[in-house]
Amino acid sequence: GWCPLSPTGAQTTQLLVEPPWIPALLSDSVTLTCQGSGTASETTWYKDGRQWGKKGPNSFTVTESGTYRCHRPGTGRSPPVTVSDDWLVLQVPARPLVVGDTVTLRCRS
Repeated sequence: GWCPLSPTGAQTTQLLVEPPWIPALLSDSVTLTCQGSGTASETTWYKDGRQWGKKGPNSFTVTESGTYRCHRPGTGRSPPVTVSDDWLVLQVPARPLVVGDTVTLRCRS
């Protein structure tokens, strides 16, 4: 995995995706894991902009397509992760990319 630090060195809340491809595909049995300060039981999940489910757990397997975020009290809300059930998806690696990186794209159908 990669370090959940922003370029400034300030810690942020991150949403890790397994398998590590964006947009995630529902058929891949995607696991989302919230990474940030505080305990796992303080994790708040959002789906499509609305609070979703109870607080916690830290990690779960997605069963519905949508856009997910998580929130930790110390580090705030994560960037969004989209889980798609489209029949044709172009995926990029779920990691920070910088200019000059060689990137493998995946076309899934």
